[in-house]
Amino acid sequence: MKQMPRKPHEKLPDSIEDVEGVTKAAVLLLALGPEQAASVLKSMASETVEEVTRELASLGRVPKRLQNQVIEEFYNVSIASQYATEGNLDYAKAVLQNSLDPKQAERVLAQIQTQVQKTPFSFLQRAESENLLTFIQDEHPQTIALIVCHLAHHKAAEILGGLPLQKQIEVIKRIANMEQTNPEVIREVEKGLESRLANMLVQSMEKAGGVPTVSEILNLADRATEKAILEGLESEDPDLVEQIRRLMFVFEDIKMVNDKGIQAVLKEVENDELALALKTASQDLQDKIFKNMSERAAQLVREDIQFMGPVKVSDVEAAQQRIVDVVRRLEEAGEVVIQGRGGDAELIV
Repeated sequence: MKQMPRKPHEKLPDSIEDVEGVTKAAVLLLALGPEQAASVLKSMASETVEEVTRELASLGRVPKRLQNQVIEEFYNVSIASQYATEGNLDYAKAVLQNSLDPKQAERVLAQIQTQVQKTPFSFLQRAESENLLTFIQDEHPQTIALIVCHLAHHKAAEILGGLPLQKQIEVIKRIANMEQTNPEVIREVEKGLESRLANMLVQSMEKAGGVPTVSEILNLADRATEKAILEGLESEDPDLVEQIRRLMFVFEDIKMVNDKGIQAVLKEVENDELALALKTASQDLQDKIFKNMSERAAQLVREDIQFMGPVKVSDVEAAQQRIVDVVRRLEEAGEVVIQGRGGDAELIV
């Protein structure tokens, strides 16, 4: 029986049988956490992103049983993808039919057959490099070398570049000396990684969606994704977009940071990056920054901005995002207070 679309803020059922696909997707994003969810949204079609974001904003509290069922279903589909990759389609079909409705299982299997590549570590192939690095960086250098050898060269280079220098050297030495690897060894390594991936996804507590969750995810998404989502939502639900924007923190919001916090941020930002970030900033924000610098340093940054010449918008936004990340990190550490984000209530004058 087809599930009825869920009304906004309607209480979630305890069982996955009564949940439609878009709600499952929202529950999974919530379980993954903001950084992983932002990466997933980035790879989705814009129409799907809007639909899932709306659902996430109205999700409410997710029962632990439902969350675990959604994660388990997602994991079973991932496992089935791996077996399909290895050519064992019958086993993949059995896995899916044990966790999904038979017709749905057939449809998913058909998609898997056309999408996956028949190469080792295929379940890692489509992961964003940053997420993949986080996932494997603590593995033994021999394991990382084995994985890197089966990745596309550009992705392998990004993974190596993100490792500490000593580990880079260890991995490179092992790649250089690596001979043909026994398929059984590769399967064992894959199996271990899959087990770790499953453990990372399992959550032991209930989570709640809602506007704050959406805001946190969009804060971590790239600027283009954030803009596309908010513009898409605005035509259908401007009130929701206004709620999301109020909770989001963007570069211009730095003018709401207390002076002591601004000074702490500036200690971690190079002048050339600050000049690039301030290239499109309002006069109010520039004044706020410069008054927390020495006259000499402020003058140097002003001159850098004046004589910088044309720059790419993407470069300016990247510099701004890096500074925003510093602000968010220092706020979490209690070194920065931002007006209107709860910090004011904790101050005693």
